Amino acid sequence: MRPKHPRRLQPGQVSELVLASRDGQSLTVIYETTELIEAPNWTPDGTALIYNGDGRLWRISVDGRQGPARIDTAPIEDLNNDHVLSPDGKWAYLSANDGHLYRVAATGGRPVRVSNDQDPARGFRHYLHGISPDGSELAYVGLETEGGRIVTRICTLPATGGPDRVLTDGAWPVDGPDYAPDGAIWFNSEAASPGHAQIFRLQGSLTQITRDERVNWFPHVAPDGGLVAYISFPPGTQGHPADKDVIIRTMRPDGSEIRDIDRFNGGQGSINVPSWAPDGSAFAYVRYPLR
Repeated sequence: MRPKHPRRLQPGQVSELVLASRDGQSLTVIYETTELIEAPNWTPDGTALIYNGDGRLWRISVDGRQGPARIDTAPIEDLNNDHVLSPDGKWAYLSANDGHLYRVAATGGRPVRVSNDQDPARGFRHYLHGISPDGSELAYVGLETEGGRIVTRICTLPATGGPDRVLTDGAWPVDGPDYAPDGAIWFNSEAASPGHAQIFRLQGSLTQITRDERVNWFPHVAPDGGLVAYISFPPGTQGHPADKDVIIRTMRPDGSEIRDIDRFNGGQGSINVPSWAPDGSAFAYVRYPLR
């Protein structure tokens, strides 16, 4: 089955796979291509990045010298850009464009579905964003139609398959759930201001972290828990579209010490999934400059 991805790069546009040091003092482009690539994960052994390109997974060494090499996921070959890696590096968990989640060997193999069937009338789809520190649980966005409107909820399920657990009520749009080392789930939500996504932490109770005029998405907490990387869209942005004037930022977990790391043309696909190096020294993202 061929991938069904309507998005393509514009004429003269490229994808740049970037590594940013923790302090933002070093920004290194390790790979550039005229193909659309999205959403890098950093492998737990620290040697490679895994990203989505044309509905498939690819692996490239962190210095850009080896690869990219395709990871076989047949017959599931129409993937969206939401994927995570198990902490032991053995498994990759995938979101496919059939709306389900799958587990596959990180080196490639035949995927096994881990998500549950839902009533077809719900039009339910799973969008994977996080895996717990011990690898036992996945966090995803459950999207469905209710009363003619799109509803999203933060949900979890066991990584080996099992019952779903719904964590938010669907009253406000939510996205991007990722785990911190302490097990808290971080995500973006419009709960505080409709149409204006900010970053929240869920650990028993819900805590709003960012409170500014920009639209903030996809928080990822460093392995030591001391820093959070996220992407910030211009004020008034709806959703997380491509080709916006975005800023990659870091902050302390309490929302203090916000630092601009990089400003570029990007958005969708830049940093949708966890991308910290296992030692917390750097993280990865994708820029989409027009030349």
